[in-house]
Amino acid sequence: MKLGTMINLDIELLDGEFRKLREMGFSTCQLCGWQRASMTAENAAVVKKLAERHGVEISGFWCGWDGPCEWNLVQGPVTIGLVPAAYRDSRLETLRIGAEFAAMIGVTDVITHIGFIPNNPSDPDYTGLVGALRFLARILKQRGQYFLFETGQEAPVTLLRTIEDIGTDNLGINLDPANLLMYGLGNPIDALSVFGPYVRNVHGKDGLCPTNGRQLGPEVPIGQGMVNYPAFIAKLKAIGYDRYITIEREISGEQQIKDIQEAKQLLETLWEKA
Repeated sequence: MKLGTMINLDIELLDGEFRKLREMGFSTCQLCGWQRASMTAENAAVVKKLAERHGVEISGFWCGWDGPCEWNLVQGPVTIGLVPAAYRDSRLETLRIGAEFAAMIGVTDVITHIGFIPNNPSDPDYTGLVGALRFLARILKQRGQYFLFETGQEAPVTLLRTIEDIGTDNLGINLDPANLLMYGLGNPIDALSVFGPYVRNVHGKDGLCPTNGRQLGPEVPIGQGMVNYPAFIAKLKAIGYDRYITIEREISGEQQIKDIQEAKQLLETLWEKA
């Protein structure tokens, strides 16, 4: 198990962010970029140089996309990811460019939120999504890359069926256990029984279930939410997972650093005991 954190693709700040990462005792990160303009060969050279200088392993490139995005249960289905047909082509192109950028920095795993995948496999948004992702996955496969779905907006069995229907062998899952609960769509421990073999990265995050039908449940520090981390870590080890856990705390400032440090200690202890 390798612990890391999330780092944004901000070239001006990246040297300091890698330094801070190492000072906190981490050696890995997911690099997160949302702007096509930042995914250039020039920036890739800088990222590689800084990662080598600081001894940081980038476990995955989390690639965002353009257009509207509302993280809730009402507008989310029509704004998030590649499910909405109105934004699919543009966002698919951003992911293609992001995958090229990832290859330039030596990263095999490209990650994103796909959106609220329809449970009905006959839904036109479902069939269109599957075709688009099959196209993308085949491009990535030519470079030995994997496409990873970050969990959250889809039921675990729906995600499994989507992977099966796309049908390429370079698909995986970035399991965010908190998201499954915050969107009210699953339990992360049970989800591992559904799609465990596809998990290639894990977000260390905690959260609560929704209390109404419009808003996500809140994100909270690891250990203060509804993810049963002792059981979750034990299940990860039981299925043979021994890759990355990337701690994600969606606040900023000193409290974020404190929460990440406490999460690191907790996860290390649980992993040792499991």
